[in-house]
Amino acid sequence: MSASPGTLRLRNRRAAPLAALPSHSGDAFRATIADAVAAGGRLVALFGMPEDGSTRLIAAVADDAAGTVELASTVAGSHMPTMAAQCPTARRFELEIAEQCGIRVDGHPSPAPLRRHAPDHAPAGAVAATGDPDAWGDAFGRVEGEDVHEVAVGPVHAGIIEPGHFRFQAYGEQVLKLDVMLGYQHRGVERLLETLEPLRAMLVAESIAGDTVIGHADAYCGALEALARCRKPPRAQSVRGIALELERLANHVGDLGAIAGDIAYQPAAAYFGRLRGEFLNLLLAVSGNRYGRGLLRPGGVTFDLTPELVASLRASLTEAEADVDAVAGVMLGNASVQARLEGVGVVSHDACHALGLVGPAARACEAARDVRHDHPWGIFRFAHIPVATAWAGDVLARVLVRRLEIQRSLEFVLEQLDALPRSPVRAPMAALRPAEIVVSMSEGWRGEIVHVAVTDAAGRIRRHKGIDPSFHNWAALPVALAGQQISDFPLCNKSFNLSYAGHDL
Repeated sequence: MSASPGTLRLRNRRAAPLAALPSHSGDAFRATIADAVAAGGRLVALFGMPEDGSTRLIAAVADDAAGTVELASTVAGSHMPTMAAQCPTARRFELEIAEQCGIRVDGHPSPAPLRRHAPDHAPAGAVAATGDPDAWGDAFGRVEGEDVHEVAVGPVHAGIIEPGHFRFQAYGEQVLKLDVMLGYQHRGVERLLETLEPLRAMLVAESIAGDTVIGHADAYCGALEALARCRKPPRAQSVRGIALELERLANHVGDLGAIAGDIAYQPAAAYFGRLRGEFLNLLLAVSGNRYGRGLLRPGGVTFDLTPELVASLRASLTEAEADVDAVAGVMLGNASVQARLEGVGVVSHDACHALGLVGPAARACEAARDVRHDHPWGIFRFAHIPVATAWAGDVLARVLVRRLEIQRSLEFVLEQLDALPRSPVRAPMAALRPAEIVVSMSEGWRGEIVHVAVTDAAGRIRRHKGIDPSFHNWAALPVALAGQQISDFPLCNKSFNLSYAGHDL
């Protein structure tokens, strides 16, 4: 994919003057994005930014082959045509723009609330893509027919989980249609990141998704460091990489245990549950917190790894590696486990690309998308982790991808512990450069995390856009459930294990 005309091409975590960002007419903007996507790019961000009483739309298209991101912008009026036909991934971004900016999206193929549930919660002009106030509050479709019934689940659930509403249209046990309503966790994260002083904003960034502390903190710090032209010391880059992979290990192992529990394979459920605790305890040893809070800060990390801690981590990981191999081999070698997972919750390759899936959900559909490989940063520019893929797009494929990633993350962490550079672990931060823009990407355990930051003329954060992988991947759950049994819902849902809070921001 060659650079598209009329775009600003950036590397991951490389800032550029905002004045270099091309501004197009609405039609030219949509054509530019469509051309970049048609050439093999992926729309990774599309959002609005207030500007002189109007709204500037900014789009970022990733060129995974070249390891760059193309940016373009336009000034939008009170409404705009959808570009979902040319770029299906834009659908959810357009609904978000309608809710956040009050811009009506004409011709949107699936107008429904993304986070805001009713017209009185939406900005003026954001009454669905059609402009029909009655349509905005209707998030659920209906399937008419004799013996078709409706099953509603949530937002309050029996377990201690986040709130989300799921409504099934079913014929007997067969799911004909699933609608997902989120938005109950909306906390105004982006506004907080734009208005809070840096130390408190860092705490907010760590809290975007409670189980992805390292992933979001790394992307947030990367944006600020690029704007400040801060070069992290090599040792800090290694420690960040170790922490990111420990977070991936804890969550992937936990997911395998939860999936084993959903199919009543209790030995693996119990064993993986214990191992998840072991990996969380390693994060605790590194940072003082089981989820890694307080470890990453702009400029590097707050704690170094002493020789004694390195030896302890190496011994624990070597033991855990043997345990994971043993229990994963027993579980995945069991014919009844394979039969229960295979062919359930299939997402086709075409649906994967149309929905813009990321992370293990995409890699299970043979889409080799991984920021660590395609847009490397920090230690991942020098130490490469092979991309793990599967092809079937079902629950078994998502399990196998996690299993491979566990193995490769363990190998990576052990290699880094044996070759830690000698340097400080934190560099001083200068002031942020004024009137600049940066795209910071990270590969969290759920997938691609994107933070886009724009500074004003005084060097303050003017706009901060955060995108959790759950924003993309929630759209896959209704696709995976179509034609399945209602009883397959917990298993399919867990095989994606998406964040409600990460989606709602």
